[in-house]
Amino acid sequence: MSSTGAPSAVRSARPRPIRRGGSRRRSLARRRLRAAIALILAGFTLWLGISLGTALTNPALGSSVASRFAEWGRGNGGASIVNWVENLWYTHHPPPVGGRPPVGAIRKPSAATASNTVGLPHLPTPPAIVPPASPPLPGEGQWTPVGRSVDGIPAVYETTLRPDAVHTSYVVGVAWMDTKLLDTTLYSGSQIPGGGPYLHSAPIPPAAADSLVAAFNAGFLMAAAEGGYYTDGRVVLPLRTGAASFVVYRDGTATVGQWGVDVSMTPDVVSVRQNLDLLVDHGQPVPGLNSADTTKWGATLGDAVYVWRSGLGVTANGALVYVGGPGLNITDLADLLARAGAVRAMELDINTDWVNFSVYAPAGGTGPAVPANGSLLLPGMVGGPTRYFEPWWARDFITLSAVPTRPAASAQGPGRRTG
Repeated sequence: MSSTGAPSAVRSARPRPIRRGGSRRRSLARRRLRAAIALILAGFTLWLGISLGTALTNPALGSSVASRFAEWGRGNGGASIVNWVENLWYTHHPPPVGGRPPVGAIRKPSAATASNTVGLPHLPTPPAIVPPASPPLPGEGQWTPVGRSVDGIPAVYETTLRPDAVHTSYVVGVAWMDTKLLDTTLYSGSQIPGGGPYLHSAPIPPAAADSLVAAFNAGFLMAAAEGGYYTDGRVVLPLRTGAASFVVYRDGTATVGQWGVDVSMTPDVVSVRQNLDLLVDHGQPVPGLNSADTTKWGATLGDAVYVWRSGLGVTANGALVYVGGPGLNITDLADLLARAGAVRAMELDINTDWVNFSVYAPAGGTGPAVPANGSLLLPGMVGGPTRYFEPWWARDFITLSAVPTRPAASAQGPGRRTG
């Protein structure tokens, strides 16, 4: 055997040492990646728990868990999913055809009890509404005075009627407000329009409660309103030319009109709330209204058109008229506003949790308005007369208060068109 061969063979048979540096680096990278993913998931879970938990316990987002979840979803990028779910629900739960309203749903009218019909300038009692469904039921479309009177004169009247000739088991409410006797204020919220603080925000303060007569919901979330917002001397969101606009003037009067046509910015304007386009103009529903066009008149409901809706209009003599109730599509809402005498009208908020009209009647006609002496336009309205007195109420709303000393000449309001 060669003295040099054996060691060579032995050397060649020895296993070479394994270099483990690359494997360790890859393993460390995988561990770091897993830790990062776990940290992200933990952070997301924590955010989800806090965000969703806060939303589900926030009464400003609705009265039910479902409505609060939907509002949370829309506000966090899930609008398309919420729309799909609501579309599925309403598609499989259409409004019933025919039938009669529940007993007592159509109010029997009562006569006005004005103790002073000459002391203050006021508008004449509105004429009865001709109901869409025929023959009318007893009391249908007939007015009843409600709420606190102003110097003994009724300032708000209400009536109930069926919204159309097909869905005759539904009942909607209509309120008529005398703008010669009532002062108007737009209250702004941290959610709608957002921002703040504002001069007027919920809760209604005691000083304002002393003269409060009525309060009702305003419009859509501003992201869906297709318009702007002005109050407290500043533009909160840019006003859109052509938009349907609720305008409050310095003298407390208010009107509804198309921005840039019927109404515009003047030194007398103190608040402007825009929401979509006019529903009624020149006393008639605007041409081209399509009840199935939910992209414009309520996209949050997918293809569901018969839902809780509300609207506000102004009559030829300056009164405000409010319509709200279930089972309404956009054409029915416009028709009812026109039947109530509106020469111009706009849609306000929609969906069960947001449609609310309350009036307040302190004992003896004096003293503060409080939830206990409030009543709803319809018993099915959510939130009761309480929400406007709650510090957590974060949406904008409108109030009407007794003003017993307003001069007759101011009732038309600056810049108002009456036809």
